[in-house]
Amino acid sequence: MSAGSLTILVIDENRIRASIIEAGLRDAGHRHVTVVHDVAGIAKRIAEIEPDVIVIDLENPNRDMLENMFQLSRAVKRPIAMFVDRSDRASIEAAVEAGVSAYVVDGLKKERIKPILDMTISRFNAFSRMARELEEARSELENRKVVDRAKGILMKSRGLSEEAAYALLRKTAMNQNRKIADIAQSLVTAAGLLGPLEGE
Repeated sequence: MSAGSLTILVIDENRIRASIIEAGLRDAGHRHVTVVHDVAGIAKRIAEIEPDVIVIDLENPNRDMLENMFQLSRAVKRPIAMFVDRSDRASIEAAVEAGVSAYVVDGLKKERIKPILDMTISRFNAFSRMARELEEARSELENRKVVDRAKGILMKSRGLSEEAAYALLRKTAMNQNRKIADIAQSLVTAAGLLGPLEGE
């Protein structure tokens, strides 16, 4: 995505600081920049604007303000760069946990906006890719467990070998145009409803 096509939302109650960020973004070639000075009802504004990237600037933020912004970060699942004047270790850790891609302490200068924004986007993309791969691996593992349980049920109830049980699951899945894991889950659920099998 080119710089000019990104929609960027700047959240900043301080108009002078907001103008520094906006100038830095426009110098970097960003044309679609929206600045919001009031954080009240910000979730609704984000839904309306649908930004690709969010830049939040908090001058001397208090705990509540930070916590609100971190909650927002968790909810919106977009690259977020957050500028703060000062911070403590707990706030920095909370920012990382909340999924803030760049948490910049005392670094609001016009010429730093572009490199920080670029880093924010690439970090967010890398983190999203890792999270997606982790979710796929977890799902794959869950599916394998369910298929193994379904095979066990078929082997016990029908006296099949492991290969024959798997072949039956696969054939049923193909006939019903469904995934093997879905067929296995149905079988495991049904077996659970019927109660323990003989000999279990």
